[in-house]
Parts: sequence; structure tokens; C-alpha cells
Amino acid sequence: MRMIGNWRSAAAFRVRIALNLKGLPFEETFIDLDAGDQHAPGFRAINPQGAVPAFFDGDGPALTQSLAILDYLEETHPEPALLPREPKARARARSLAQAVACDSHPLYVPRVRHYLTDDLGLPREAMQAWLRHWFGTGLATLEARLTGEPGTGRYCQGDAVSHADLCLVSLWVGTAIFGVDTAPYPTVRRIAEDCLSQDAFARAHPTRQPGAPA
Repeated sequence: MRMIGNWRSAAAFRVRIALNLKGLPFEETFIDLDAGDQHAPGFRAINPQGAVPAFFDGDGPALTQSLAILDYLEETHPEPALLPREPKARARARSLAQAVACDSHPLYVPRVRHYLTDDLGLPREAMQAWLRHWFGTGLATLEARLTGEPGTGRYCQGDAVSHADLCLVSLWVGTAIFGVDTAPYPTVRRIAEDCLSQDAFARAHPTRQPGAPA
């Protein structure tokens, strides 16, 4: 297994965690999103969207989109399970994961940030305010659901790590990178800190990857 990613990519971070939790060896090649490596013809031939991660398992074309890759890993390597067996619990875990990966994350990826500043001429300070707003909206949604729904346990769904926790942690780590106030979200903090204390999460952390600032 191999993957093309970036040290700061929340999507690559999620896949990295899953591979570690399942004990699957892999190689990762890192590209520089700030330098525009994702727009190079060679990478666009792999993923026309120009986004990471691009994941390879043996021969054949790359798999893209982190949640699709997580589902692929769950189907091909079901143990340890990262989704609940019970259908409603599984659906809730997926709903929480998608709240991050489909609603929050797309609003702060590099192509959006560059469009705001380079194409629309938004000052950097205004762009940073945009990021903090959407981070806060995503965190507030998670906090409300995790405190108000009965499925929450030690983790987002019950007492076992699921895709929801991988996505929560990927959002949480971004708050430090972009300077987001996290005080209003104690339940999110509790789950994130629990996960990040575990080796599979810690080894996948963006700041421990090649290319990350010291």
C-alpha cells in the first residue's frame, strides 16, 4: 500500500490513522500543496481533482476521497473494526464523520483559501476570519451532537474508535494550525485528547510528517 499525501492534509491524516489502527504497512509520498504540486500534470493524471490523498493498493488506479478510502479499508481489512456493527450506530458514526469531512473540511482546503485571497482579493485577515468561522461552526455542531445524543460514549459512537473519531481528530488538529478558540467545545476536546494519546493517532499527526515545520 502507498499513498500520496501532504503533512497538513486533514484527509490524508484520517487515512494515516486508519492504516495505523489496522496495522497495515504503507509508504507515503508527500507533495507540497502550497507550492502547487497538486496542479502538476503528473499528479492531475492520478487525481484530476488535484487533491490528496491518492491511495494505491497494489495495481490499478488510485483511490481518492478519504471517506471512500476508509470504507475500502474497512471492507478489505475488517479487523479491528472502525465502524459499529449495529446499523443505526454505524449510520450515526458515518453521519458524524461526514459532518466533518463533507461539510466543514471543504471550506478551508488550500484551493478555497487561495481563491478567497488570490481571485477575490480578500485580505489575509478576512480569510483567516472565514476559516475560524467555519471551524467554529463545525466544532459547535459536533459539540451539540456529542452532548445531546445518547450514542456518545468514551468516543463519538460508544466506547470504540470509529471513522467519526478519525474525522473529529482531523478537525481538532486544524484548530491549532489556524488559531481557533476551542474553549467552548469540551466534549470534542475530551475525545480528541483521548485519541491523540494513542500511538496510532500520534504517529499519524501532521506535525510528525516530513515537510512539517519544526
